[in-house]
Amino acid sequence: MRFEVSKVKIVVMVPCDYLEKVRMAVLDAGAGVIGNYTHCSTSFLGIGTFKPNKEATPFIGKSNSFETVQEERLEVMVQVSDVKKILSIIKEVHPYEEPGIDIIPLLDENDFQ
Repeated sequence: MRFEVSKVKIVVMVPCDYLEKVRMAVLDAGAGVIGNYTHCSTSFLGIGTFKPNKEATPFIGKSNSFETVQEERLEVMVQVSDVKKILSIIKEVHPYEEPGIDIIPLLDENDFQ
């Protein structure tokens, strides 16, 4: 069986106060299309942890200090051809110096017999 990946799920953790800004930026740019629906996304509340080193300029917390922050896990589906554009938009509007971003390949149900 051979699979062709045409869509991915992009996942990014966003501080709660910035969720809607990041969500609408990526959705307005074309992420989140499922069939006849646009602007589809999901988010879940979570706790992120990090410790910036002395070279970092953290948005939250301070260098060499372990931090915890309440965040939302934002998930959107994206066409492979649009991934670079959506990643660029996330990095432009996201407040973190280096947002954690996952890109998960998705299989289509038509790929299965």
